[in-house]
Amino acid sequence: MARAPAPLVVIDVVGLTPALLGPDTPRLNALAREGFAAPLEGVFPAVTCTAQASMLTGRRASGHGIVANGWYFRDLAEVWLWRQSNRLVQGEKVWHRARRAVPGFTCAQLFWWYNMYAEVDRALTPRPVYPADGRKVPALYSQPPGLAAELEAELGPFPFFEFWGPRAGLPSSEWIAACALRVLDRYHPTLTLVYLPHLDYNLQRLGPDNPRIPDDLRAIDRVAGTLIEHARAAGADVLVVSEYGLEAVDRCVHPNRVLREHGYLAVRETLGWETIDFGASRAFAVADHQAAHVYVRDATDVAGVAALLGSVPGVAHAIHGADRAAWGIDHERAGEVVIVAAPGAWFTYYYWLDDRRAPDYARTVDIHRKPGYDPVELFLDPDLRLPQLKVAWRLLQKRLGFRMLMDVIPLRPELVRGSHGRLFDDPRHGPIVIGSRRDLAVERARMTDIPDLILRHWLGR
Repeated sequence: MARAPAPLVVIDVVGLTPALLGPDTPRLNALAREGFAAPLEGVFPAVTCTAQASMLTGRRASGHGIVANGWYFRDLAEVWLWRQSNRLVQGEKVWHRARRAVPGFTCAQLFWWYNMYAEVDRALTPRPVYPADGRKVPALYSQPPGLAAELEAELGPFPFFEFWGPRAGLPSSEWIAACALRVLDRYHPTLTLVYLPHLDYNLQRLGPDNPRIPDDLRAIDRVAGTLIEHARAAGADVLVVSEYGLEAVDRCVHPNRVLREHGYLAVRETLGWETIDFGASRAFAVADHQAAHVYVRDATDVAGVAALLGSVPGVAHAIHGADRAAWGIDHERAGEVVIVAAPGAWFTYYYWLDDRRAPDYARTVDIHRKPGYDPVELFLDPDLRLPQLKVAWRLLQKRLGFRMLMDVIPLRPELVRGSHGRLFDDPRHGPIVIGSRRDLAVERARMTDIPDLILRHWLGR
């Protein structure tokens, strides 16, 4: 009988960099001493969905099509962020290659993005339910369907509001790690992919130089370390990866406001507020941290839009035409112009010129309705006198069956102190890979090498 392959656990510790390893990460340091640690050359844009797709396919955005955390669906004339179907990721995934090469291969994917309908054996991901009365009910999607109920019966409900929003913090990563332990012990997957987002939250809220960050490092080192030690004791190898590094930011840029002021962006007035009319706009930007895809309707406007945005303070590059290939972003889903922030800057999605005309979703946590990424969702409005009382009142309205708006998010982008998306020259501040197998050590790797590195755990060099 063929011997079962040794299992491998890949843990995505978001925001971890070589520079953050130190006295606050003893368990991650121990893994590096056992095996190796190396900087990763990231992919552009350095955002979650693009990076994860590259680590699973070995391709850049031009090859797998995940050009950002969301993009403009031209046929629909709509912007959609944070979609979940794995079928959006083009190209062969690492589990396809492993299934052909490794006898008896199985895979569990726990909270990595584009998890729904992935051709894996077990999958678990947040997927709220949206009843017809307007509510949003926290829930998980799993494959097989009973897996989510099984795990929540043992661990309690997944802490959905600690996964994103003003309360985002350690409980969600603790729950995911505890879930991973049970999946490992019960189902023994050959490859387990685990996503631990905790470190990312305060790196955005506070910035990487804030004196509170060591507390977050110690916390995620404890959570990841427990999972690492459990996996190693069970005979599994471990790879720790990260998606990007974050840098301190002190200014925000509003590309949509620039485009509106110059006549490119069209808005529609609805119920007293304004929304972007994408199909009627000559150009608009889908902002995503320190990168933004600018969709330009007419080819004759591309050069002018690139020149306009490239001249805005805080914009380092306005990529268009053949230059998109050099950045690995030449894909039909990408904007005709892609702008990159200068060091210390990031891009908002804001397009209104008067906060009184901001849409109702602007002051809420609404990752699917906003036409761009909004890190301000990590904050409660500091101008609210009693924010917790307002939250409690809104929840009471919800329980009593009234329609309500959880309008507790500020319109103050200056609160954000950390961002990512552009690539760093200094590898100490970029992503990292740490492995338990010293014989697979590398001095430096590309993010697109990760599928090959995974396969080497079973097939050798």
